[in-house]
Order: sequence, then structure tokens, then C-alpha cells
Amino acid sequence: MKKIYKQHGDGIQDPNLTVEYDPTFKSILGSGVNRREFLEVGGMAALGSALPSVTFAKEKEWDPVVRIGYIPITDAAALLVAHELGFFKKEGIDSVRPTLIRGWSPLVEGFASHRFNLTHMLIPIPIWMRYGNKYPLKITAWDHTNGSAILVGKNSGISSPRDFGGKQFAVPYWYSIHNIVTQKIMKAAGIKPVIRPQTAKLAPDECNFIVLPPPSMPPALAAGSIDGYCVAEPFNALGELKAGGKVLRFTGDVWKGHPCCVVVMHEQDAMDPARAAWAQGVHNAIVAAQIHLAENRESMSEMLSRDGKKYLPFPKEVIKRAMMFYDPAYYKNPQAIKHANWDQDRINFQGWPYPSATELVVNDLKETVLTGDAGFLDKLTPAHVNKDLVNYEFVRKALEANPKWKNDASVPTSGDPYTRTEVFEL
Repeated sequence: MKKIYKQHGDGIQDPNLTVEYDPTFKSILGSGVNRREFLEVGGMAALGSALPSVTFAKEKEWDPVVRIGYIPITDAAALLVAHELGFFKKEGIDSVRPTLIRGWSPLVEGFASHRFNLTHMLIPIPIWMRYGNKYPLKITAWDHTNGSAILVGKNSGISSPRDFGGKQFAVPYWYSIHNIVTQKIMKAAGIKPVIRPQTAKLAPDECNFIVLPPPSMPPALAAGSIDGYCVAEPFNALGELKAGGKVLRFTGDVWKGHPCCVVVMHEQDAMDPARAAWAQGVHNAIVAAQIHLAENRESMSEMLSRDGKKYLPFPKEVIKRAMMFYDPAYYKNPQAIKHANWDQDRINFQGWPYPSATELVVNDLKETVLTGDAGFLDKLTPAHVNKDLVNYEFVRKALEANPKWKNDASVPTSGDPYTRTEVFEL
């Protein structure tokens, strides 16, 4: 069935797309973004904020109330919908309104201190936490698939990956799909990723990587302090509409149905038999929310937006673009969508944590330029991570009870839906 795309975006006279502009985007993102943060951040400055010291913090007493911390990105949508629409409540589980956090480091710290007992994290972060910091946690499902893009400034001179030489590029975290995928794309084009202060001289074939919190990326691009970034939605949609950005490539068009954010729990919550019924109910709610999101994108975009229940600090038109606008004809210059036949969406929602994808993440992390002590990766094997870090029990039972999950574009259409071959094509 041919998809029909609503034409909303750059150059279209739609008053509903008006977003008040200010140099630091405070009217959209609040006071959490400051001018100095995105104008003066360098590779070494970003290092300190990107890799917090994760320490053990034992729970005083188990609290079955679901407490969610989240970054204001569409990756978190299933957790937010599960609370707002009462899917947790339907399972007999109490939840409080999720807490918005503006950066990955404070979210990691909040989870580690047991402020939150359920959250979403970029899939490489739990790998780093468990094996680099020995922190006890489990991946228990995927939040979504795809949902990210490489965005570049319209005046950056970048029209292909070959043009990243001598440029400044931001990712949200060193341990992120964004860092992995972007570096693979650049290396294939003959560009060498490096991590240096922004003032350092770069060779013509070197691209400097820095870490910025997602809310800082559109302002930094608008200010010209970076040339591009790779991040989750809706910061690409916002960057297109108000930061002078253009999509160079959607990551889901490079790695078909790739994971990005995963559902994360403390190990004791996921493994204690006394909490199994609670954990199962949590996953039943998440899967139900994913299916509802996939079937009700427009209404959920409005609900999540600042025009609705204010979970994400963006106008509904920005969220709708991030959730629904994936038109190959529109994104032809540059060709941001090369594999339209994959039939992916800008973001998809399904929860099965394919072991084949975890394997690719672990192997690619070993080849990715990182900062800090990454020596733990040397002895890490995909088989061990799949067995030791991921708990498949609760999400599989939830999926088996909700067969509509198989309608998602990232799920194989034939054979065993729980097994797939990863497709990564430039």
C-alpha cells in the first residue's frame, strides 16, 4: 500500500508551524540550555559531562510505584503513553507522572541513585554501565526502532559524508547508536572521527566529535558552533524547522529497524521472583502503549506535545513531523532516504530486543572512537552480553499476548518473528 504523506515542513506557509525563535531556544526548551554551553563546549569539556561516575545506591525499601525518568525525545513515548493513558493502572500498577531530565548524564545518575525504577537509555549505555562500571541493571525490552537522523546546517557545505572533513559534529553520548552509526558512515566515506577540543586543528579528512545534550543541539547548529549532529527526534524535526538544518540521512535508512533506546530496570526488579508479577505488568503496559502509538500517531503527537499534556516541550507540529513525516520525494536533496522499499517509518514502535542487533552493537562499539576507559570492551563478547545483560522473559510474554506487535515494519514478515538478520546498507 502506497504511503500518503501530509506535506508539512520547510517553505510551506503554515501558521501552526510558527515557533518563537531566540538564540538559545529558551522559549521552546526552557532555561536548561545556555549560550556558553553550546558556544564553548569542546571535546574535553564534553568528556566530563558525558561519563558520570556511576556508583551503587541500594534501595531502602522496594517501592512498586513506577517512577520514570526520561529525556524529552520521542524515544520515551511508550513509557509516557503507558502512564498517561492508564496502561500501568490497567495492570494494577501505580505510576507517577514521569520526570523530564535534560541530559543523559543526569538521567543515568538519577537511575543509579534509585530516583527512578524505569527508564529508557541509549542501548550502548547499559553495556557501559554494567561492564565498564559494574552497575547491576538489565535491558528488558526495546522502546522503539529508528527515530534518529544526521542533520547538517544548510550553509555547512555538507551534502555527503565525504564533506565532513574539518567539521565539528555532535552526538548526545559517546555510548550511543548515534555515535556508532555516524562514525561507520564517515569511515566508509574516508573521514576519520577524532575527539579533540573544538579549537584543535583538524586535518582535511578528520571530523571532530563532541557530546552535547539533545536540547543544546539545535541552538548550537543555529549559532554555527557545530556543523551537524546525530540525535533522536524531535530534535531533528526542530532543527529542520527552526535551526537552518537539513537531513543528510535517516539512521533507519542505513540500519533497517535499528534499536536506539531500550527499556532499563534495576537488576533486582527484573530478576527477583517476588517482583515478577509486577515486572510482567510493567511490560504488558509498555507493549500495549507501543501498539497504541503505532496506530494513533497523530493524536499521540498532540498528547505528548506542549499543546497537549506537555510531556515534550515542543509544539504539536514538531512532534507530528518527528512521528509521521518520512517522504522520500521530499527528502531527495540530499537523498536522506535511499531504501524506501524497506517500508520503514521515521520512528517505529516495537519491544522485542533482537539478539542479532545487540551483537552488532557490541561488535561496532569495539570499532568506535570513544573517550574514557573503554578497555572493558576488549574482552566483551556479544554472546555474553545477550545472555547476561538482556532479560527476554517479560517482554516475550507481553508480545505473545499482543500479536499486533508483528505489524511493525522492523519485524520479519516471514519465519520466526523473534529472529532476524540485521541489514546495514549505506
